[in-house]
Amino acid sequence: MSLIVTGTIGIDTIETPDGQRREDLLGGSAVYFCAASSFYTKPRLVAAVGDDFPESFMDTLKSFEAVDLAGLEVRQGSKTFRWGGKYMEDMDRRETLFTELGILEEAPPTVPDAFKDSKVLFLANSHPMVQLGMLEQLGELELSVVDTMDLWITIAKPELTNLLGKVNGLVLNFDEAEQYTGHRNPVTAGRHLLELGPRFVVIKKGEHGCILVHKDGICALPAYPTERVVDPTGAGDTFAGGLMGRLAARGGHDLGSFESVREALAHGTIIASFNVESFSLERMQAITRKDIHDRFDHYASMMRLGE
Repeated sequence: MSLIVTGTIGIDTIETPDGQRREDLLGGSAVYFCAASSFYTKPRLVAAVGDDFPESFMDTLKSFEAVDLAGLEVRQGSKTFRWGGKYMEDMDRRETLFTELGILEEAPPTVPDAFKDSKVLFLANSHPMVQLGMLEQLGELELSVVDTMDLWITIAKPELTNLLGKVNGLVLNFDEAEQYTGHRNPVTAGRHLLELGPRFVVIKKGEHGCILVHKDGICALPAYPTERVVDPTGAGDTFAGGLMGRLAARGGHDLGSFESVREALAHGTIIASFNVESFSLERMQAITRKDIHDRFDHYASMMRLGE
């Protein structure tokens, strides 16, 4: 089933606790999402970059052959979004070193006519009004899910609240759920968010996994025990890509059911566990579907109890 995504494409600078500093890395929410979801389906990318976007980065995107890049705009005279971050010792917290919005201050890209029949939509992290504009360009959807962050909860909460009344699912971090609802307990926060319209809420807890609060049930999944975390950048977007890619690949008339989302969350967890093992998309370019299936089987066996 056709999956479309909009979000950011950026050029990142990353500093890690072991003293590594990597500059000019391919990043952005839509990039990580598309790489992950391409192992399950053929994602359609809607995003924009400036004329400073390196050709090597375009080659990297093209190396994920399932990704449809027809909706990627390269704007002459514009500057690609840039971001720099420094991770703390526990790798679960980071400090933003700089943000250069560049093209994100311009009008968002439009959805190509060939993409308007998409049935599954993921609105990766961006301003809620940009996300709403994307949603309104599409026809009848089988499933729509939105991601958000603390910034939008702070400066655009009314717009975000309006958007939540129009989508089927929400993905956000534990701290963001607390920030929005005032509830530290993730289940209580999730139930609060369900009252705004979504059928399900996925609350990410980093190395502690995730919690699914669904109108039809609740479940918690642990993270895959990755031995060495090199760069957590994009882990949440990769997680979302695995989740949505798996749901789109399964298809059917009830993509947002409790059982479907729970099973797809496990795939998101596995994809994210690969992503953190190296910088940018380096690890994602090296793995195969067999690698994913093998790790998924190991993950499933870890959680199997009894006979």
